[in-house]
Amino acid sequence: MERLERSVAPTDVLERQTAVMESVSQSPLTKGNRVTLLVDGPATYAAMFKAIENARVNVNLESYIFEDDETGRKFADLLLQRQAAGVQVNLIYDSVGSSNTTDSFFQRLRDGGVQIVEFNQINPLKAHGKWGLIHRDHRKILITDGKLAIVGGVNISQVYSSGISRRKVDVKPALPWRDTDVQIEGPGVAEFQKLFLDTWVKQKGPDLATPSYFPHLEDEGTALVRAVGSTPGETNRLTFVAYVSAITFAEHSVHLTNAYFIPDDQILKAFTAAARRGVDVKLIVPSTTDSRLAIDAQRYSYSRLLKAGVKVYERHNALLHAKTAVIDGVWSTVGSTNMDYWSFVSNDEVNAVILSRETAVEMEKMFAKDLAESDQVRWDAWKRRPLADRIREWVAHLFLRWL
Repeated sequence: MERLERSVAPTDVLERQTAVMESVSQSPLTKGNRVTLLVDGPATYAAMFKAIENARVNVNLESYIFEDDETGRKFADLLLQRQAAGVQVNLIYDSVGSSNTTDSFFQRLRDGGVQIVEFNQINPLKAHGKWGLIHRDHRKILITDGKLAIVGGVNISQVYSSGISRRKVDVKPALPWRDTDVQIEGPGVAEFQKLFLDTWVKQKGPDLATPSYFPHLEDEGTALVRAVGSTPGETNRLTFVAYVSAITFAEHSVHLTNAYFIPDDQILKAFTAAARRGVDVKLIVPSTTDSRLAIDAQRYSYSRLLKAGVKVYERHNALLHAKTAVIDGVWSTVGSTNMDYWSFVSNDEVNAVILSRETAVEMEKMFAKDLAESDQVRWDAWKRRPLADRIREWVAHLFLRWL
């Protein structure tokens, strides 16, 4: 951060954030991109189906979870259709994330010609290279013909396919999942393609005719886009550095939505320092999730944030799974990275960082809608919470490296 402060002059906000990202990332900042915001599962799936249907050369799909349910089978059928039509389909799925999906489900795809890589197999005897159970592929990427990419937090699962649903009339309705992806067209797509193919090679996937995966890409819009991929064991931890640097250099606003918010000390310092220097820092986090321990660990940091002037909101009426941020009305990110130890240290993650005032406006509109569905955590009430809650939060915090 000291090096960045010396190298980045106070100038136009957009130029400032561009310079910051140039300093911390190995991936080039590409111009000429069109970015489309995809809010929730139905919009994301509609865009993914359209992209796959329109593919003429190849389809690369990478997902942490690929379930054998109604949604998963629709995707599988479509992938087999495109493969039969002469489009080469390549799939990467995570061994742990998709552990509930039967081998026969993926074998059907293989039998149809789809090339498949199972990331870091649970069985160490089948692992490719160095084995480690905690190293997971948490990325969600779709790339078609090397010209269009969809990136975000949405897995292949029925939970994203609709809003509130009932299994039985007398059963409480399940919470809808709230998530976000982006569709990118233009030169930036090649950088996401590189990330996919790098994983494919590291996991010893079948040889691919790579020239066909990198067509000439014309400018499609005006957005600057950077693909930020992070892998355990590398010294830069790019998604972590991208977040910390963007927050540290924020001048006006930091509006962040995150599904698993268990920040370390450096992230907390970035948020609290920003709030103390007058930046409008608002965080939307879940009020409920699939792990009660994660919620308790999340709430452990509230006191420090609230006392510094950070505004914290808990999203209700949905299971929040989105990982997004918009800063200073120009810097946006959408991706798979949670603000917790696993995402920053143990997982393969990917985020799209977008420098565009137009995209930021759409991100702010989405943030405002989530804010309207959230309850603000206020310091006066929070500091009077029961002792039992404080103890539960403290205990959960002890396990932050495992949440």
